[in-house]
Amino acid sequence: MYAVEELSNLLRPWCIADGSATAKYDAHFIGDLIGDDVPLEVVTSVDACTPGFSSWQDPQWFFHCGDGAAFLGAVGTAELAMFPEPCRRCAARLACAGGAEAVESYLGALDKDSQPTGYLFMCRTCGRYMAYADFT
Repeated sequence: MYAVEELSNLLRPWCIADGSATAKYDAHFIGDLIGDDVPLEVVTSVDACTPGFSSWQDPQWFFHCGDGAAFLGAVGTAELAMFPEPCRRCAARLACAGGAEAVESYLGALDKDSQPTGYLFMCRTCGRYMAYADFT
């Protein structure tokens, strides 16, 4: 959550869901947005009315089919192995930072409870899975 005031123990889920926390405290709940052709009202709704999640870097949120994706949780190598397509796309994004061996090593080190960590999303319209990974 991003806000001028420290609000960690003041907010309730229903205040986030109905947008009143954003209205009262100018709070925002997600970091970077990933996706194209998303209506501004959808981005605003996700940013203002959807609880974020803790990540090592600024959290990212996927959009697909013109809507915000559902965050399914943190994943490690074992969990991400059940989703080969997002794992392949995650590897392709990481490939620009290093060679194939470095990417394989990095993906093999993913841990849902430590770092590096993967974050899994699912499109609420078409069911496509998407993931990214980060670490400190």
